[in-house]
Amino acid sequence: MSRALFIVDVQNDFTEGGALAVTGGDAVAEGISAFVAARAADYSVIVASRDWHDPVGDNGGHFAEHPDFVDSWPVHCVAGTPGADYDELLDTDAVTHHVTKGQGIPAYSLFEGVTAAGETVAEVLSAHGITDVDVTGIATDHCVRASALDAISHGRRVRILTGLIAGVAEGSSEAALAELAHAGAELVPGDGR
Repeated sequence: MSRALFIVDVQNDFTEGGALAVTGGDAVAEGISAFVAARAADYSVIVASRDWHDPVGDNGGHFAEHPDFVDSWPVHCVAGTPGADYDELLDTDAVTHHVTKGQGIPAYSLFEGVTAAGETVAEVLSAHGITDVDVTGIATDHCVRASALDAISHGRRVRILTGLIAGVAEGSSEAALAELAHAGAELVPGDGR
């Protein structure tokens, strides 16, 4: 068995004080850092993703002056800005692959991104013989959900570490977790330690 850890979009714009702040985002960043400090050796690959939107244009309708918060959003995570940086409480030293997504287009799943070398996440997982994926990050009801569903669709066994995720809203987060469980993901209480 070869396992990967996904750290989805733990960025300043999604944590407290950010353009699309999620309650508990900083706590998730701290929790993931502590988890990785204790468990990095359990993973062959640690993938961290970031929204990395273009500074010009609406990124394929992703940005809107009057967003619906379903398909369109306020400006966030613009490439090269502090909002797109990893949360300062997230220690990324053990990350093996940094992925950026959403350049000019809407992108929720980290499978839609690429590494600095141009590799897709699917290529990284295949190259390292990854069979199992643990998922952490923000937001449960959007990018965590999409990333986990894509991992399942790519044939990986998926665990959601429920103590290391945070969602936009309670109802939609509960619905996302129910959908993920129905799709075959294992919901692991706490941080899986």
